[in-house]
Amino acid sequence: MRIGIDFGGTKTAAIALAADGAVLAYKRVATPRPHDYTRALNMLVELVAAIETQTGQRGTVGVGTPGSISPATGLLRNANSTYLNGRPLDRDIAQALGRPIRMANDADCFALSEAKDGAAAGAKSVLGVILGTGTGTGIVIHGKLLTGPNAVTGEWGHNPLPAPRDDERPGPECYCGRRGCVETFLSGPGMLALHQAAGGEAATATAIFEQAATQSLAAQARDDYIDRLARTMAVTINIVDPEAIVLGGGISN
Repeated sequence: MRIGIDFGGTKTAAIALAADGAVLAYKRVATPRPHDYTRALNMLVELVAAIETQTGQRGTVGVGTPGSISPATGLLRNANSTYLNGRPLDRDIAQALGRPIRMANDADCFALSEAKDGAAAGAKSVLGVILGTGTGTGIVIHGKLLTGPNAVTGEWGHNPLPAPRDDERPGPECYCGRRGCVETFLSGPGMLALHQAAGGEAATATAIFEQAATQSLAAQARDDYIDRLARTMAVTINIVDPEAIVLGGGISN
């Protein structure tokens, strides 16, 4: 049995698969808030235990996370869940579970899954885009995940917003220390913060889209989001020219 965990900033989900790919169990929980490293590790242990209790089997474990492990330091970096940065997350999860694990960037996992047997199955080149609590992409070419020596392929969330308008400069502050990163505009929290700063009253990014049909501020936020996403995607298309693009994450809905 294989257990896969999607460790997100808002929610964390676990699924158990049989050798033939059949789903044996699934469980989704809210990621602990406020964010706390020890509580998050305990949540992962409890998720695995719940899945194994439900199935009556012990499984191998793979975890998809925001950010990636630095080949230079062995520590996580570039995670929008900033409390994870600077931690040996893969080693700590393995120790907490008492078994070896595999860990990879969540957007990479998403892109590979969609290219293998999902919405982009059969495409020669696939760009998988995560639009949720954070933003990021994975790139799959001829069925193989594109990776680099720094393990940052597809991390366009920390590129500057392309072709910024005057009212978009210098852009919101980002946890990475710069301003105007794509993630500060296209992540759910980023979109919500911009909307509320403009006087909008929506409590979530999802609510902005729901209110866009009747409220002008929400409609403007929606239109700005679509325009910014198009500009960002255009840069990647000009470089990679993927045969298929698959959108995932809460905002993609």
